Amino acid sequence: MNNDEPYYLSPSRQLTEAEQALIWKKPQSHKASEEELRICKEIKRNWNRGEMKIANILLEGDAGSGKTQLAKALSAHFGLPYTKVTCFADMDKSDIIGAILPVISSERMEKMEPAEQIALKALYESDGFQSASEVLMNVLGVTREKAAQKMKQLLKLAAENSEGETVEYRFYPSEIVRAYEKGYILEIQEPTVIRDAAVLMALNSALEPDGGINLPTEIVRRHPDFIAVITTNRSYAGTRPLNEALRDRVQHTEKMDLPTKSVMIERAMAKTGYTDRNVMDVLAEIIIVLDQTARAHAIKGVAGMRSFFYWTDAVAGGASAKQSLYHKVIYKITTDSEEIKLLEEALHSKGLLTGLEEVESEVKKNENLTS
Repeated sequence: MNNDEPYYLSPSRQLTEAEQALIWKKPQSHKASEEELRICKEIKRNWNRGEMKIANILLEGDAGSGKTQLAKALSAHFGLPYTKVTCFADMDKSDIIGAILPVISSERMEKMEPAEQIALKALYESDGFQSASEVLMNVLGVTREKAAQKMKQLLKLAAENSEGETVEYRFYPSEIVRAYEKGYILEIQEPTVIRDAAVLMALNSALEPDGGINLPTEIVRRHPDFIAVITTNRSYAGTRPLNEALRDRVQHTEKMDLPTKSVMIERAMAKTGYTDRNVMDVLAEIIIVLDQTARAHAIKGVAGMRSFFYWTDAVAGGASAKQSLYHKVIYKITTDSEEIKLLEEALHSKGLLTGLEEVESEVKKNENLTS
């Protein structure tokens, strides 16, 4: 491991080759934000201070505000493997802790559907390094939520096909338990969508500083390097306010908004390869104004970094900046005529539509000179 990173938390720790592969590698387009460096400094400063240790982080903000990027960046800074779990409404306790699965005979397995045979064989042959969900995601090519649903179906099928037999049982830990026990950075995405209070209670207990998770086979203790990063959207459809008990276990929170204009431009330049700062300055300013206007008028859509990247890329590819503004940004926020009018009025009052026309004519002039 390269221990030159100033924020490495456990430089003497020996990671396996598979664990080293889970440490996030910063792409060239990544530019460290104020929030990112602030979290790194706080965690490093308190890492060996006992009860003052910071190991549960909350990142709360709109879609596209960089929450997951930040969570991954912490992996690179701290030298810790990164993994994630995406919460969904019907999560149950087995999704938090894992599940016990009977190992059924090969004769009975042959009578099952081919997809079920493939899934069970993959689980039986797994080395325990991956969680059950990860195994099923890889072998079936499905989402984490679909993998969790499939695991429940397999549990039922295996139980039905092992009746009357003396069978071996194997426990398959969840991704949460794996990260908790092995000391990884775990991003917990959108716990606000979980409906079952019992599931939230299980998650709460897992985030206790010196806590443990009661598994059917043992009690797993929290690894000293385990860091939980909860990422959640503000005012997102289907979400509820973050559970108070869960929020209380957080030791550091960041309100994630758009980064500064200069950081926006640097990231977009690295991401798209486009280098005209005059054009990008206007595009970034428009994104900022649209974001502020949407919030002020309770328009549900978001003008974020993803929109900025795709809009910049379209302009770099020769698209009209004004036309692509609608297809890459405004229509992504809303297609309601009244709301679009509010957004346009905000841009007009700041002179940004005129500015967009000016940079567009400048771009065309430069293209004519170079052609």
